[in-house]
Amino acid sequence: MENVKNSLKLFVEYLQIEKNYSQYTIVNYVSDIEDFFVFMQEQSLTDLRLITYSDTRLYLTQLHQKNFARKTISRKISSLRSFYRFLNREKLTDENPFSSVSLPKKEHRLPQYLFEEELQLLFEHSDLSAPAGQRNQALLEMLYGTGIRVSELCMIKLSDLDLHIGTVLVNGKGGKQRYVPFGSFAQDAVELYISSGRKTLMEKRKQSENHELLFVNQRGGPLTATGVRHILNELIHKTSLTMKITPHMFRHTFATHLLNQGADMRSVQELLGHAHLSSTQVYTHVSKDHLRKIYMNHHPRA
Repeated sequence: MENVKNSLKLFVEYLQIEKNYSQYTIVNYVSDIEDFFVFMQEQSLTDLRLITYSDTRLYLTQLHQKNFARKTISRKISSLRSFYRFLNREKLTDENPFSSVSLPKKEHRLPQYLFEEELQLLFEHSDLSAPAGQRNQALLEMLYGTGIRVSELCMIKLSDLDLHIGTVLVNGKGGKQRYVPFGSFAQDAVELYISSGRKTLMEKRKQSENHELLFVNQRGGPLTATGVRHILNELIHKTSLTMKITPHMFRHTFATHLLNQGADMRSVQELLGHAHLSSTQVYTHVSKDHLRKIYMNHHPRA
């Protein structure tokens, strides 16, 4: 399997240098491809050039038997298709056995979002007298105030912020950058955190961990996506809310609330950093539900 591993190494270099993909995206590609390598070992397949369409169908069947979500299966097959496309380009294989594999239809789920009353409960439970509480409040306000992804939040540097006009430079997927504005609530929370809480937390860092990232953990090191999820879970436990919460729910909430208040879809698309308008259109279903409730409650002949 040595040649197999070398092929993956070359693919990773291609994703880093030519495609300029984020480390988070590359980790997902590697995970998907290494899962297939495990399957190859189980089937005594040692050469990527010998994989046939029948092998890919068997692998797809196994993924279904393991009860992976359709979205996850689609991502794994798509990763392998891209991997083989690269191998074809480099003349390391002759065929792409995944080119004819049909992806499972996507599940059409409406995005989960928070109501304003639920948000208010979360905003009221950060201890603003403590450094961690100031950080948590700034984190909440930035997630809701900008609609950025958790990976984008964790990459924000102090130099990316313009507190005079209330904007942040966001480093999005595929190395794309965009400026996103934020309001007075987020600005006040971030200014308090930078001037007080962050300084205190940074005093605990190791000398080798000097960095300019905005959000830091309890030891002054970079805050990770896992750390953000842990903070949100801790905050939920302090409230009367019984729901599960994720960083992405704030992104859904940001988009839904903007559309409900009359924002145009193109503007919301630009703020979210969506490459395609279809990615933004999913939020119109939520907005339609909102409009229907208004109609049913207020129209004389509803």
